[in-house]
Amino acid sequence: MTGWLEDTRASYDTVAESYARRVTLDGLPVVRGVLALFAERVRAVGGPVVDAGCGPGHVTARLRDLGLDVVGIDLSPEMVRLARRDHPGLRFEVGSMTALDVPDGSVGGVLAWYSIVHVPDEDLPTVAAALHRVLRPGGVTMLGFHLGDRRNHKTEGYGGLPMRVDVHHRPVERVAGWLRDAGFVVEAHLLIDPDADVPGGVVLARRGPQR
Repeated sequence: MTGWLEDTRASYDTVAESYARRVTLDGLPVVRGVLALFAERVRAVGGPVVDAGCGPGHVTARLRDLGLDVVGIDLSPEMVRLARRDHPGLRFEVGSMTALDVPDGSVGGVLAWYSIVHVPDEDLPTVAAALHRVLRPGGVTMLGFHLGDRRNHKTEGYGGLPMRVDVHHRPVERVAGWLRDAGFVVEAHLLIDPDADVPGGVVLARRGPQR
């Protein structure tokens, strides 16, 4: 496991309890609507869904409520423990987006909701290729991320607990470009809270023909 993966895992193991107490989809109708759009696109294809970088499982649970057969995967064992505790009816596994332990062409959708924000630029093509590999033909992926063009180094968070991660803010077109290079056809670019201090970007794409 490379340095940034080790740092990310250790950081989120440290903040997991505090993070889980703070995150919620309550009061976020636009985000819930975007997740519903993803669920509708997956249902058109069929098949199970991977929530890659699921954290404590609140988004995974939302996808289940939207009628999807979903498994959550996270780099942090402590996040996975909390997700299993708080959502006992769902399946969660420890794993990395850079090497998804999922058979080729086996899922209808992969969600990476703000879980690419710690992935360095040089490793995003690897992640995009992994998403493409596990999707069945026509399968869809949706990536959420911080909008911008900068990198911040985060040393604490979620109640002042110690962390050691880079946080990447990226233009929508750059993220879409990585997906296109991996063989995806981009279906939509979305902006969330464009007037906020840190807007959100979303790219929805489907798996194109195998290259």
